[in-house]
Amino acid sequence: MLYYGVVTLSVEVEVKKVDDQGRLILPVDWRQSELKEASEVYVIKRKGYLKIVPKRKIDLVKFFDKAELGVDAIGEWGDFEKVRSERR
Repeated sequence: MLYYGVVTLSVEVEVKKVDDQGRLILPVDWRQSELKEASEVYVIKRKGYLKIVPKRKIDLVKFFDKAELGVDAIGEWGDFEKVRSERR
């Protein structure tokens, strides 16, 4: 037997006018909840539609200590690369 999970998505649809220069106004509630301090978006062009995604700064510091390299500490980078290549 196969069971498939059902995912319910909440989708709101608004009809927006596009002016002669191709501009449209993003909904204010979306701007407030998704853009916050950002003032730029990614516009992803697909066949038949556009996808608008907020451009956010990514905090890479939170991933800083997450990489597992298989060693306790790295003293000399050359030594580390040599050991890593020998293990492969």
